[in-house]
Amino acid sequence: MNILDKIVARKAQEVAEAKAKKSIQQLENQIYFSRETYDLKTFLLDPTKTGIIAEFKRKSPSKGIINDFSTVEEVTTGYAKAGASALSVLTDIDFFMGCPDDVLAARAVNDIPVLRKEFIIDEYQIIEAKALGADIILLIAAILTPLQINQFAQLAKSLGLSTLLEVHDRQELERSLSPHLDVIGVNNRNLKDFSVTINTSLELAPLIPKDFLKISESAISDVGTINLLKEAGFNGFLIGENFMKTQNPGKAMRDFVDLM
Repeated sequence: MNILDKIVARKAQEVAEAKAKKSIQQLENQIYFSRETYDLKTFLLDPTKTGIIAEFKRKSPSKGIINDFSTVEEVTTGYAKAGASALSVLTDIDFFMGCPDDVLAARAVNDIPVLRKEFIIDEYQIIEAKALGADIILLIAAILTPLQINQFAQLAKSLGLSTLLEVHDRQELERSLSPHLDVIGVNNRNLKDFSVTINTSLELAPLIPKDFLKISESAISDVGTINLLKEAGFNGFLIGENFMKTQNPGKAMRDFVDLM
């Protein structure tokens, strides 16, 4: 069993536990559930923004603890001030040291889109994301069927949420496209062995239909890579570890943006 299989198996247990603690009706009664969401496409195409989806990430299965001292509030507001188009907040507990409350914390102090970065396997998690104040959900093609992707994206759209579909190869891309999706993200990190290569994005870019905006994820640590990806047609760039591994992630992003 690889790490992705382990995460998904644990996620099924987490979702069952969450359902037992809080009903869908209770989620729908939470204050953020009725708020008007921010549209990811609008912010990615905003010329006053950087196109960067900046990520708050404490730990990863491959690198261990990255940053366990910075707070969600200080990091995400620092990212927003540096020109982030959106924020990504990991909510997986066991493998990434995140929690759903991190989205609540980011939402309370920011006025740009927030992505709930999670391994979504159940519609409950999408409704929960809206209740937490998220604007975007992530669907990972590697762990979902085409039918699930279409249904989940349709539910997200009905709730006013944007959907980012994450793919790792041509097969995942071609079997997963749905008219309900907003943005296609190419993850340059292999989720089975955690190796990374920017070539994944460069190879898949021309295969992504023009109906979707394109985001490159992982393995982005210098401005030269950003320029290369822009030339390939990418509209956005998800960056987390490169900033989070520093003492001041917000400043690290500002310094990065100054070079763009």
